Amino acid sequence: MLIGQVILGGISRLTGSGLSITKWDVITGTIPPIGKQQWNEVFELYKQTPQFHKINSEFTLKNFKAIYFWEFAHRLWVRILGIIFLIPFIIFAIKKTIDWYLIKRLLIVVVLAALTASAGWITVMSGLVDLPWVNAYKLTLHFILAILTIGALVKTIADVYYFENKSNEDQSTFTLFLLIITFIQLILAGLMSGMKAALYYPTWPSMNGKIIPDVLKDNLNWTLHNLTNYDSYDFAPALIQFSHRLIAYTILALTMFYYFYKRNNSYTRAIKWLTYTYTLVLFQIFLGILTLIKSKTGIPILYAVLHQLTGLLFFISLLFLHLSLRKKKIKQA
Repeated sequence: MLIGQVILGGISRLTGSGLSITKWDVITGTIPPIGKQQWNEVFELYKQTPQFHKINSEFTLKNFKAIYFWEFAHRLWVRILGIIFLIPFIIFAIKKTIDWYLIKRLLIVVVLAALTASAGWITVMSGLVDLPWVNAYKLTLHFILAILTIGALVKTIADVYYFENKSNEDQSTFTLFLLIITFIQLILAGLMSGMKAALYYPTWPSMNGKIIPDVLKDNLNWTLHNLTNYDSYDFAPALIQFSHRLIAYTILALTMFYYFYKRNNSYTRAIKWLTYTYTLVLFQIFLGILTLIKSKTGIPILYAVLHQLTGLLFFISLLFLHLSLRKKKIKQA
């Protein structure tokens, strides 16, 4: 369900749906508008947003319902997720069906999920004042907190089921390094999405005929102003896309090297995750290139969502691989 929430968030972003719901009502927000009058009321609220005035001023109620659907699904999903997780968690904790060892790990997941939801509303608010879209940096914070939530749950699973290295050697150093690079790549992925950077250079392997865009070669462009005002100048989108490509090649090379070097040396559980990681990175690169070259007239939603999903699965498999190679024996507290 956490993976589904991230994917729904991606679809909401790609369809421009994130600003369609201008209020955050925890209880009443679970019910969509019913009847023409209620639909007109929420549509009128949307008409007051910069997105409507600057981008979607020709929207009819039918157009509005289309974008409302995805944002409503995104918010409803997280409510259902909270109910499915929290109610059994509280009951099991009260009945002492689960011990403190598991409770304290799941509490981290709960805290991170709450922070993610809070950052989501802050992200939406950033697009309801002046800009007709959400702030790319706040969007990235929201995305990274979701990734950390999934990462915390993955580690909980690995701890409970004793994922560790049975040998006397520590084999997790390389995977830790690869995880750090992947985490940086995920940050860049969030910025790529928020800035719609694919639209600026929708070519491959070059960037509009250049290995390094000219805008990055001018030292005068390297200012904080250009990084924050990405809507009015293409320096930040160029920098983010160039960095995203460069790190993608690095991750591909390191993963391939590690796979061919370790595939016959790891024990059963680790080799499974190593194979998943290697396979997913190949698909991820392919989908990234496909998404890029299909972005000449707009970002293709299907390819972009598959690219995001594969990247998320790659991160999960890599984290499981890393945790399966831990040397330290896990002890229950």
